[in-house]
Amino acid sequence: MDAMENNAFFSVRPKVVCFDADDTLWRNEEYYQEAEQRFCDLMAGYCVREKAMEALYKTEIGNLDLLGYGSKSFTISLIETALILTRHQLPNTLLQELIALGKENIAPPMELLPHAKEMLLKLAPHYRLALATKGDLRDQERKLERSGLAPFFEYVSIVSEKNGRSYQKILHDLSLPPVEFLMVGNSFKSDILPVLELGAQAVYIPSSVLWMYEHSDPIEHAMLKTITHIGQLPELLLTENSFGHIP
Repeated sequence: MDAMENNAFFSVRPKVVCFDADDTLWRNEEYYQEAEQRFCDLMAGYCVREKAMEALYKTEIGNLDLLGYGSKSFTISLIETALILTRHQLPNTLLQELIALGKENIAPPMELLPHAKEMLLKLAPHYRLALATKGDLRDQERKLERSGLAPFFEYVSIVSEKNGRSYQKILHDLSLPPVEFLMVGNSFKSDILPVLELGAQAVYIPSSVLWMYEHSDPIEHAMLKTITHIGQLPELLLTENSFGHIP
């Protein structure tokens, strides 16, 4: 069955279409994965790659509550993990390389995903558009500014975590009942499950590049549709028979 055909109808036509940012509108995770591989290269004299990757992930997860998401947190985790793997005998030259690696990851090249801008151009005349992303405030503000997509969004929310509480605030800010809100994203854990639990609608775009922490098994749901790439979204949302009832 084609991904566009699952769950033939939404319950109502949404008034606001809200987008995740990283890896939904522009590339992000692949830069982190490239940095992880370079970290393993730098640690080659101390341990095998698998051990370096495992240690880095453990450190990142351990730092989430205190440091949150984003490049700054990632940089601290790189240095902390290197200290552990070198038994606190980290050479100054290696420390400088890790700092440089972290800085590179703060402002990687901005590359929109295929169809992202064209999709927004098609939807903007028909829907109120919003953006909801998590991470470091300055990181996300910088990405949005560099993307050139900011003018499309009447509302932008940058949060430390995407969960029921943060989505409830978005609904409150937009003065919307959940059923009139539709979230589009690539992380089932962060973008899809919380809004479905609130009674909102969602479009899931599976990504081949996803941080391990974001992995979650998809479920079937009457308020959910799945598409294979974001260029399919206008066809989905601008087709009259996509909605079981249009108020």
